[in-house]
Amino acid sequence: MRGDTFGSEFNKIDFKLIKRLIVFLKPYKLYVYLAILLTLLVSALAPLKPYLIKIAVDDYISLGDKQGLLNIIVLILAVLVLHGAIRFGLTFIMQWVGQNCLNDIRTQLYAHLQKLSMKYYDKNPVGRLVTRVTNDVEVLNQLFSSGLIMMVADLMLIFWIIGFMFYTDVKLTLLTITVLPLLLLLTTFFRRKVRVLFRDLRNEVSKMNSFLNEFISGISTVKVFGQEKKLNSEFDVINKKTRELNIKTVFYYAMFFPAIEMIGAIATAIVLWYAAGNILSGVMTVGILIAFIQYSQMFFRPVRDLSEKYTTLQNAMASSERIFGLLDTEDFLQDAPDALEKFDFKDKIKFENVSFSYDDNKWVLKDISFEIKKGETVAIVGATGSGKTSIINLLCRYYDYQSGKISIDGIELKNIKQKPLREKIALVMQDVFLFSRTIKENINLGSEDISDIEVRNAAIALGAAPFIEANPDGFDYLLNERGQSLSTGQRQLISFCRAYAANPELLILDEATSSIDTETENIIEKSLEKLLENRTSIVIAHRLSTIKRANKILVLHKGQIREQGTHDELLQLNGLYAKLYMLQYNEVSV
Repeated sequence: MRGDTFGSEFNKIDFKLIKRLIVFLKPYKLYVYLAILLTLLVSALAPLKPYLIKIAVDDYISLGDKQGLLNIIVLILAVLVLHGAIRFGLTFIMQWVGQNCLNDIRTQLYAHLQKLSMKYYDKNPVGRLVTRVTNDVEVLNQLFSSGLIMMVADLMLIFWIIGFMFYTDVKLTLLTITVLPLLLLLTTFFRRKVRVLFRDLRNEVSKMNSFLNEFISGISTVKVFGQEKKLNSEFDVINKKTRELNIKTVFYYAMFFPAIEMIGAIATAIVLWYAAGNILSGVMTVGILIAFIQYSQMFFRPVRDLSEKYTTLQNAMASSERIFGLLDTEDFLQDAPDALEKFDFKDKIKFENVSFSYDDNKWVLKDISFEIKKGETVAIVGATGSGKTSIINLLCRYYDYQSGKISIDGIELKNIKQKPLREKIALVMQDVFLFSRTIKENINLGSEDISDIEVRNAAIALGAAPFIEANPDGFDYLLNERGQSLSTGQRQLISFCRAYAANPELLILDEATSSIDTETENIIEKSLEKLLENRTSIVIAHRLSTIKRANKILVLHKGQIREQGTHDELLQLNGLYAKLYMLQYNEVSV
């Protein structure tokens, strides 16, 4: 939601949001009902103790009735034990319910994030999305575990206290609650100040997460260009802003709670002043005075807690607004209603007058037409930005094209569900992404269809087995984040093994050998024929030597196919391809 809307709506309780949050409580409704019952009991037992103390003082201590006093003490102890036991059960149940609700929300958010299109990720920083799944969900913890139910408990406690007070002495009750207007003014002032601070604080935390995610991921670039000092200064600005907002929040809390205690003390002083004269004249008993002092202290505790829980509710509203904003985002690639769950690639892939733009303004591809027959190797060459990777993005259906048609055996891509389509494809990119898992798990990606033997065979076939088995745990060696413990060439070899083990019908190599050293490239070159054997493949490469054997070469320039043919045919044309080839040939010769 936009910042201006968020700011204007922040001071309201959105009951539609509360209704949507309550949906997450439905699977645990029996526990919620039990918690409500325990809430009613715990709120009724709390004000019973002062009343029992009044009875003990007036009916037994003043009359010297030791046996009656002993009985009432046992009753008070029993009430205290029962109250503590019920409160323990209430706390445990609500924390259990809260944690389960958070688990459900995080699971739903993560599943939703995986369904969103690549275009959505192009527009939204990763740090912001991480904040939604972590910080914003964690804010809801207090709401589910103690917020809503305990707000009910505090309200019930206030009503029970007032009821006991009126039952004990009407005039003293009226005197005690004379400080309520002052309490309400203080509470309103506190809520307004803290509400704005928490909103700004969450925005700063989101900025900090985005900043950290981006620059820690790019730490090597930061170091090589000596940007540590500059980025330290930028982070210091965000960090100081977060600190200042936290200190302001602490300041208002530090003011609020002593002020509540002061108002409570004023109420107690009023009670003492009024009761003193009445006790001396015999109109009032000492037991009533003791009970009212306790009631006045008890009364302001739930009022104070309600103010804090209202802030919790406001925070939860802001976080849930962000969470549901993400869940309501429907930036999906839509399959056709009758899209195929299964299909077999038997004949050819065909592009027909395909045009595509990432932002609907600047065309990246214009009227692209070509076909790839099953078993062929097609190479795509061209300058940086010519649209080579965009063709791959469309074929993998990361994006949808604006016009034209892409089909497999005459079936348009939109008429094939995304999962079965991508199961036919293996993509090896220049920037290899390895997970913080074992080497084996990075090759099979957790697929039960790829056995340990197939993982090992893939590594042996592509020459990766020697360096893998040289690691302490071999294929069970646990990689660091993004595989930083391996060399660039080793990471690329693992990505080749990943593609080989998947045994795809269509293999795509997107600049897959551009960052590999000569020795590793020689290893891959020896295995490349086996990797491409009897397999349809698309090869994108700057190194033209790797695509000479292709059945067809497409030459892209500014989003259009300018030339296509075999290596020899394109050299004879003496056009763009010939110039690219001669340029690289001269560089190699030098």
